[in-house]
Amino acid sequence: MSQELNSQVVPIAEVSQSDSVVHSGKHRPVVLVVDDERVIADTLSIILRKNGFSTLTAYDGKSALELARTVPPALLISDVVMPGMTGVELAIALTQRIPACKVLLFSGQAATADLLENARNAGYNFTTLAKPVHPTDMLRRITECLTTRGTISKTIPAFAFSNSLYQ
Repeated sequence: MSQELNSQVVPIAEVSQSDSVVHSGKHRPVVLVVDDERVIADTLSIILRKNGFSTLTAYDGKSALELARTVPPALLISDVVMPGMTGVELAIALTQRIPACKVLLFSGQAATADLLENARNAGYNFTTLAKPVHPTDMLRRITECLTTRGTISKTIPAFAFSNSLYQ
């Protein structure tokens, strides 16, 4: 039995910039985008660049850590479930190296609850987004995250990326 997704397809050209912060001048926050699904990582990076952010894009945790050594990000946006290194493991490793880096994790899989609970038990409480999310909502959440002082300490329920955005 096939399962039908109820998601709105939003062309990149139609993503609203009204709720996002377009950064002018030379300093643009660096956002490290990580997802093993290349189309999701690439599309999110395009949306972020269009809205004034500098982006680094990786398709696995190890590559993401290498990129972060070269250019320390202000924000990590990562899928939770990835082969090799999970997004939670990546977030822990990255925040140990770059304590000021904010973290947004997203996933469409229920299996992430255990990974996040283990991280909480180890003293990490990352912001999470559940797939799917409308790009405008993602941009709003990113802007909120980057303008919040200190570390992210609450879990934010309920949105994330839909693969249908990229079809």
